[in-house]
Amino acid sequence: MKLAIPLLLAATAGAAGAQTKPTAEQKAQWEREAEARLHRDFGWLDRYREANARVTGPVTVVFMGDSITQGWFDMMPAFFTPGRYGRGIGGQTTPQMLLRFRQDVIDLHPQVVQIMAGTNDIAGNTGPMTPEQTQANLMSMAELAHAHGIRVILASIPPASHFAWRPRLDTATPIAAMNAWMKDYAARTGATYADYWSALHDGPALRATWTYDGVHPNTAGYAVMAPVAEAAIRSALAKPAPRAIVR
Repeated sequence: MKLAIPLLLAATAGAAGAQTKPTAEQKAQWEREAEARLHRDFGWLDRYREANARVTGPVTVVFMGDSITQGWFDMMPAFFTPGRYGRGIGGQTTPQMLLRFRQDVIDLHPQVVQIMAGTNDIAGNTGPMTPEQTQANLMSMAELAHAHGIRVILASIPPASHFAWRPRLDTATPIAAMNAWMKDYAARTGATYADYWSALHDGPALRATWTYDGVHPNTAGYAVMAPVAEAAIRSALAKPAPRAIVR
């Protein structure tokens, strides 16, 4: 199975500048690297291993996610004040995030984790997935966090009316359905729901002035997302920490 990596490419381009497009040679090189990594390190555990080892002091929140989370750190590093850590990897699906959840979240002992995932599941980046499979992976990550006394923020999938690398795929319907499920699951389990979709959308699309490709926010988009994140973090921290059953 060949890994689909358009979101990884877009996140890399976004890190260098929203208007910078990778060359054909760069794309080919990244595709070769991603294909090799698929078989060598499916969850890309090596991505943050060294960075995790350098973490000292208390951790308030870890942002777990895909390219949208990675781009947030790359493009708006000032948002990640001491105690906040970005653990996004472009192109990743929920099974990949679940594989690295212990290393990149639990072992950092944060008070809160924000989980932003689902875009690449809908796109089928690591193979076809049903909504139920995505939900199962989100539940597993949330349950692991709760078991270790970590408060959970479930972040809505941001709006996208299309995925350029998946022509003719209906994106709006599954995004809306998954967001509705996450909001309900958060309410049922005591997690916090961060509604980025409502802050960013223009109909089913991400507002054109807040994105550089219809999927990924630009700096203006992240500026809109920041107050939603701040409110979600405050809300999560105001709740009692889950009772840890694993120490």
